[in-house]
Formats: sequence, structure tokens, C-alpha cells
Amino acid sequence: MAMAPMTLVADSCSSSVTGKKLKIRVIYSLHAVIQPGPDWPNVGFDFGPHMEKINSLLTANFRDMEFIPVLATGPEDAVKIVDQDKISPVDGYIVYQMNCWNRVVQTVAETGKPVIYADFQFGGSGGFLVYNAAFLKKEKRNVAFVASSDIKDLISAVSCFRLVGNGGSISEFVAATDRARLKSTPGTRKYQTLVNDISFLSADECIKRLGQSKILAVNDQESKIVEPVMGIPLEYIPFSEVNKAWSSADHDESVSIAEKWQKNALEVKGVTFETLVTSAAMYIGMKSVLKDHGANAITVNCLGGFYGGHIHAYPCLGFHELCNEGLVGGCECDVRSAATMLAFSTLTGGRPGFISDPVIDTSKRQIIYAHCVAPNRIFGSSGDTNPFRIMTHSEDRNGASVQSILPSNYLTTTLEIDASKKEILFHQAVSVDNDPDDRACRTKLCAEPLGDIEKLFTMWDTWSWHRVTFYGDLKEPVHAFADKIGWHVIEEA
Repeated sequence: MAMAPMTLVADSCSSSVTGKKLKIRVIYSLHAVIQPGPDWPNVGFDFGPHMEKINSLLTANFRDMEFIPVLATGPEDAVKIVDQDKISPVDGYIVYQMNCWNRVVQTVAETGKPVIYADFQFGGSGGFLVYNAAFLKKEKRNVAFVASSDIKDLISAVSCFRLVGNGGSISEFVAATDRARLKSTPGTRKYQTLVNDISFLSADECIKRLGQSKILAVNDQESKIVEPVMGIPLEYIPFSEVNKAWSSADHDESVSIAEKWQKNALEVKGVTFETLVTSAAMYIGMKSVLKDHGANAITVNCLGGFYGGHIHAYPCLGFHELCNEGLVGGCECDVRSAATMLAFSTLTGGRPGFISDPVIDTSKRQIIYAHCVAPNRIFGSSGDTNPFRIMTHSEDRNGASVQSILPSNYLTTTLEIDASKKEILFHQAVSVDNDPDDRACRTKLCAEPLGDIEKLFTMWDTWSWHRVTFYGDLKEPVHAFADKIGWHVIEEA
């Protein structure tokens, strides 16, 4: 016999509405119930049970409200839903960002009605962070937000619709949801972090070495030399050059590297040995291209190249190996993040940066840095190793990528540069765990941010989603480096 949905205590705005039953439209922003293609959480993901659970919990906890669920893939669907709601008006909206970049909440926000915007974590988190940051900058905000893995935090926020039902203003509704979120967010804990000494270069020496470095960017079939980034020479090379180097890689050497990976990994899950060999050939090919161009960093439009048939192996394991060796392998042809990785790896004497797509969970007071590429020599090429698994690339369940089990109880520094602004974005956190969730990217480093976690929600619309995390306290050297080159450090927490 099926169990009845549990009733949770909603204590933030729990007074019941007198009079009519509130009508709340629940919009799930996603591609389809069964995910048809590669994206967060992953191809083939079934959203159905998750949406059914949310719907059941809302109904069980709010007998004074009527919830009307619907799916929307983008702006056109959102317009149709909003137009329908003009004929049969609703009192408010819940918009759940289930996939990352479906633009639904923007149309709903324009109604002026009270809106709760919720992140389906490791599914919609990128779009949620970017879109929500834009709402937070509005002077008269009608969009409240929930970024939590604990369903009770959604229930607490939904109870605040009762304020509007009882004649309260939308600004009072938003303020009440903010109070509810802050109440359920744990306080800052004190950590006795482990010793993590770094031999930093001087700002002058770092600048000199960056001028002697080079980033290769592989985005399409175009070759060109462009303006340096933070003083680092930048050259675009075509997919065809990388693919030729991959196809020319020595087979015996590729097999040897694949055997080393297989031996050193905690496990190899869902990845054939043949795939390891082709990944090793990609590593050899990228390293050859770096040598040919006198470069020490490469960033590749990996998904575009692979899905377009321009390259024939994911570079994830190759990036992993390059970063372990003191070079830079950067994802998605993100030049800004590759430059961030190179600049501060140089400053720290060779510590690798971990590029990620972060997720914020207020119920744990954590930021989770997630990606399918990560080194396992996070303290530098001569430092200790940490365990890692080889798994498929998460979004499409193909190829080979890395789940690095990164060490806990260390202070970390997370950065991103923007040469157009001459700014360096900065926050720090203590590493506390690795999240094993099968959704989204394989490596998920959980950390507790220092400072104001609420402020940490505000920069994503202007800085985009990627961040680069280093183990260690880089605060003073980063500020000294920024002063030397005439840039500003922007603290996002």
C-alpha cells in the first residue's frame, strides 16, 4: 500500500488564510519529463517521480491552497501559461528550475505576482544562480528563492504566500521568505584546518612568467592570434590540429597510460579499456600540440568538438593528467577560466586550479564545486595524491571523466578573472566533503564558505557560472598581484 505524503511543519508564515483558497501555479522549467539529451542532471533522467513528490508534499502541507502544476520548456510555453492565468487568475507562482538554461522564470516574474524560484539541485543550478542573481538586483523584487536540498525549506517559503492571501504586500512576502531561509541556514562553524603551506612567487616574477606562457584555445576550425589575457599570450588553433595529434599518438604509449590510470583509480565504472586508450591518445595529442606551440595551457570546446565529430575522444582524462603535471587543461574553451587557472597556478608555484560549475545549498551552508574534470594532485605535481574514480562523462554517460575525491578540512580559495573589467572575483571556503550524488558532474567538492553566503548568490549574472578553486590561502598574494597589475579584487562573500 502506498504511503501518504508526509506533512512538514511550516513555521515561518503559518497563520491560515481567511476566506478563499489560494491558487498557486507550479511551473517545472525543463526539456521533458524524461531528459532527451545531454545536460544536467544527465541524459535519460526521469523527472517524473521528483515532480510527483513535490506536488504531493505541497498538497499534503497546504490544505488552504490549490496547486496547479504544469511543464514549460522555454519562453513560448511560459507566455501561454501566463496568458491562461489572466483568464483564470492565480495568486502566485512556484517556478522550479529543473534543467539549467530554460528561460521560463523571466516571463513569470514580469507578471508582478509573488514568485518562489526554486533550484532543482544538480539539475537546474546553473540557470538558477545566473537568473536569480539578476532578480536580486531589482529594486522592487517579487521573486523569492529557495536553494536547498531540504524540502522543508520549500515548505517554509510556500507558507509565506499566506501573507499575500491575508492582504500583505509582495515586498512583505519576499522579506518573509528571506527570513525563513536565513533561519534554516546553519551558522558559521569554526574549523581547525590542516596545514597547507605554499611557496608563492612574487607578483613581479609571476607577471614575468605569465608573459612567457601561452594559452591555446580550441573552439572551432579557426586559427588566429588574439590579444593577451592578463598579459598571457593567447592563440586559437583548429579542432583539426588537435584531432590530427590524437590520431598520430603512439598506440603503445596510449595503452601504457591507460593501464596506469586503470591501476591507480579506485575503480573504473562504465568505461571500457578501449575508451581509456583513446582518452590517453587525446592526452598525448594535446601535450604534443602544447609543445609545438610553446604553450603551457590548453582549453577545448570539448562538447562541441565531440558532438560535432571534430574530435573523437573526450579530453577530460587528458586535462586531469595535464593539471597533475603543472600544466593547464581547461574545459569548454573557457579562456577566462583557463587564464585564471594558469595565473594562480603560476603564483602558487604550480598548484592546479579546479574549474567547476558551483551549486549552493543553504540547508547545509555549503557551496558544491562540481565538474567532470579535476586533478588528484591538488597540492601540486610533487604533492600528495588523493583517490579518484574513472567514470563516464556525466551528462551523456559517454567517454571517460574523473571523480576526484578531494581532501577535506583545508582552506580553499576560489577565483575568476575578467580582463574586460580588470577584476578578480574572490571567495574562500573550507573543504568539508565530497558529494556522491549521481546527478550532474562527477567531482563534487563540498565546502563551507567564509563570510556571507547570502552575498554569494549575487554575482552570477555578471560573472557567469564557472569558478576556479585552489587549495590554500591565496588572499594576500592575490591582492598583491592585483595591485601590481592595476586590477581590483571583488569579494563575492
